[in-house]
Amino acid sequence: MLVDNHGRPLRYLRLGVTERCNLRCFYCMPEEGLAWSAKNQLLSYEEMLRLVTILAGLGIDKVRLTGGEPFVRKDLVYFMRELKAIKGIKQLSITTNGTAPVETIAQMKALGIHAVNLSLDSLNPERFARITRRNEFDKVWSYFEELMNQGLRTKINAVVMEEHNLEDILPMVALTEKHSVSVRFIEEMPFNGGSKGYQKIKWNYEKILHHILNKHPQALRLDDHSSSTSYNYKVPGYAGSFGVIPAYSRAICATCDRIRITPKGELKTCLYQNGGFSFRDYMRAGATDKDLQAKFREHFGRRAKNGFEAEQNKEQSASFESMATIGG
Repeated sequence: MLVDNHGRPLRYLRLGVTERCNLRCFYCMPEEGLAWSAKNQLLSYEEMLRLVTILAGLGIDKVRLTGGEPFVRKDLVYFMRELKAIKGIKQLSITTNGTAPVETIAQMKALGIHAVNLSLDSLNPERFARITRRNEFDKVWSYFEELMNQGLRTKINAVVMEEHNLEDILPMVALTEKHSVSVRFIEEMPFNGGSKGYQKIKWNYEKILHHILNKHPQALRLDDHSSSTSYNYKVPGYAGSFGVIPAYSRAICATCDRIRITPKGELKTCLYQNGGFSFRDYMRAGATDKDLQAKFREHFGRRAKNGFEAEQNKEQSASFESMATIGG
């Protein structure tokens, strides 16, 4: 088992497969996009499979594919099939913006994908277009409906942004009345790739929760698993649930069991750290599997205690990256 220097076991890999995205959410990247990496700067599927196999041997049993938008990368379903075959991987999930063809849902169900996280910040087409700078709401909503039809375990991730989508909070909760979906409200974070300046948020997880409970005072707190990133609730009689993720407040660091590997193969022991060790370069320089195992242990042996410490250790001149380049 891979354990960090604070006694936290690592079990969950978030693997970024691409930086590219077909939306341009203003809180993630500039309207013109980012300076995308060349293909040879990204990990190949073979390199990713090698790293996941090594991590599975160190106790990682859950993998989530992220982007960018994962389905922008070719042959993703083939890659998911290969990942599912790795001994020790019990759960494979994906985060998507829902613009992929709906046929991918049946393919994922056939593969036994554990869960789909759907990024959706508004239920209003006009607000959705302003946030994403694309008119793709109908396509995303059709994707959600097919997820429900196919019965895939689904979570909606909604970033809460003052002056942009506060009107969507209660309608999102209402969505859980008839649909077996978990809606998670995420504090806005500074990982915007230089698309805008950043100020401390007013709508933190406590304010979001207070807003919801003022409408639904009967909502019950659920028993969250020890490494849950969200505080989860359920309105009695509703089919689904809702939760809040204190991503900026960082109230969940004490039980963090996550590893992040970016599309370029950089290891992030914490989302808020600056840079990251390049497993891409290390592998291409001839590192053996034992070398790779040792390097994972080395870096998690000096992991920041929490996101605040990791941020303090950033170079003063370093700006926050985009979630697309990190792996959302």
